[in-house]
This record gives sequence, C-alpha cells and structure tokens, in this order.
Amino acid sequence: MGTLYLVRHGQASFGAADYDQLSELGQRQCERLGAWFRAHGRRFDAVLTGTLKRHAQSLAAIESGLGVQHAVQARAELNEYDSHALIRTVHSGPLPTVGTAAEAKVHFQMLRDGLSRWMQGQTRPAGMLRYAAFVAGIDETLTQVRERHADGTALVVSSGGPISMAVGHVLGLQPDNVIELNLHLRNSAVCELRMTPKRFNLITFNTLPHLDTPEHASWVTHA
Repeated sequence: MGTLYLVRHGQASFGAADYDQLSELGQRQCERLGAWFRAHGRRFDAVLTGTLKRHAQSLAAIESGLGVQHAVQARAELNEYDSHALIRTVHSGPLPTVGTAAEAKVHFQMLRDGLSRWMQGQTRPAGMLRYAAFVAGIDETLTQVRERHADGTALVVSSGGPISMAVGHVLGLQPDNVIELNLHLRNSAVCELRMTPKRFNLITFNTLPHLDTPEHASWVTHA
C-alpha cells in the first residue's frame, strides 16, 4: 500500500494582474511544508506538478525545505481551470476588480455560479475543456501514479480545482459538494490518500500540519 500527497500551491497573487506568481508568503508556506516533510521522514518516489508557474515555484520551495530535488513530471492535466472564463459565462462586461473583501465576495460567488454551470454541462467556457474531459485528465494522471507507485510515496503539487475534483471523484461526490471543497482548500494544504493498484482511499483533506502552531496562524490563507 502506498501514499499519495496532493498539495495545493502556496499563496499566489490574488487580485494582481498576474495571479500565477507565488507571493513571498506562499514561498514561506511551501518551504515550511518541505521542512515538515523532512522532519517526518517523507521521501517521494514520484513527483508531479501542473505546468503553471505557481506549481513549479511551490515545488521548488518545498524541495528547498526538504533538502532534496526530484525528477519532476509536469502535466497540463493538473492545471487549474480558467476562473476568468468561468466568470464570463455568468457575467457580461468587464471583469470586476478584486481589491476589497466585498469585491472578493462577489468574485467568489460568480466563480461558484460559473463552476456549477460548467460542471453540470450547461456552459462551455472559452478555451476550456468540458467538465467530464477535465476530470478524466486528472483521473488518468492519478491512475497512472497509483498503478506505477502503489507501494511507494508520490507527491502532486497542483491547484484547488484539480485537487478537489480528484477528491470528489474518489468519494463519489456531486458537483456542488466538489465546489465547496474547492473554495475551502487552503494554500499549501495537504490531502493524503492511500493507494493500491486498484483504488484510492482518502485519509486527510485540507490539512496544514506545517502551520499548526500559534506563531504560524497568520500564515494560513485561502486565495
């Protein structure tokens, strides 16, 4: 029996022109996670990421804390959905700015609505796969990991969407439940799954063992 760790990237640059850039705090979150892995004797037989900058930057920071570098498989199937394309399916006109808490609340409500319609097959956001194909790519990638490393330990660094959809697939959840998992997944959070050649079983979801101290409470972020 093996173990698969799904890790969401560290805090990126929410509200900035280029979200796909790890913030300084995101860097520290991931370095600390790597140090936690090192302190608990975690070693990885396979490491995969998406192809986004924040995925590569998060893994580099984890490896810095871990003190080990890996051969990495970068796969587009582990990339996040396009939140702007989703919002455009429920909002006409220019995308609203996100600079205040109230604006962020509006943003995430529109994202929730856009995700729901896409996942139910009601829309086809520009430049995006259909939901079934999106999930199939994630499932195929993780199935290959399970079949090749069923007795080992694997690490995947990705985004909230692919991770929540993978967990939802394992648990057989409905789309609305998957959306809630997605929107509550924290930066640098860890999901642990046991794997055999035939199946995954969820052990933990959305944990932050590396930040579970009073002095790191302010490091816990969502966006």
